[in-house]
Amino acid sequence: MQYAFEVTQTSRKQLAYFLENYTLEQLNKVPEGFSNNLIWNIGHIIVVQQLLVYKLSGLSTMLSEEMIFKYQKGSRPEGFVDQKEVDELHHLLTATIDKTIADFESDSFKSYHFFKNNLGFTIGTAEEAVKFNNYHEAIHLGMMMSIRKFI
Repeated sequence: MQYAFEVTQTSRKQLAYFLENYTLEQLNKVPEGFSNNLIWNIGHIIVVQQLLVYKLSGLSTMLSEEMIFKYQKGSRPEGFVDQKEVDELHHLLTATIDKTIADFESDSFKSYHFFKNNLGFTIGTAEEAVKFNNYHEAIHLGMMMSIRKFI
């Protein structure tokens, strides 16, 4: 698991770079031909990690229901994300992974609700969810690298 968490932490540093180096306007811009923007991808990554690892384990997430609804699968950017929310997402990029690591170390994940996603991946444990999440984050990081070329 250590390596899987190292991959996640490295991914999150790449995501933080966008928050630290792009303006609010750039983070919120949905380029022509795209259905979302940089900030939505970051929020989505945070939400999906929490749902995959915590909710399917029967544990509470670190997120509000409003944030989950705003960034869950099937959602789209709806309005301008302000600096306060950007700062919250920036904090959550590391805080959610730090808590996940601590919860794995304390053996908090006792059960998991079996899940098969629309890509055909089967996830049966919180450990598998962490590993699959790295794949999911990589997809969205790639999307963000494409989006940044058009903002």
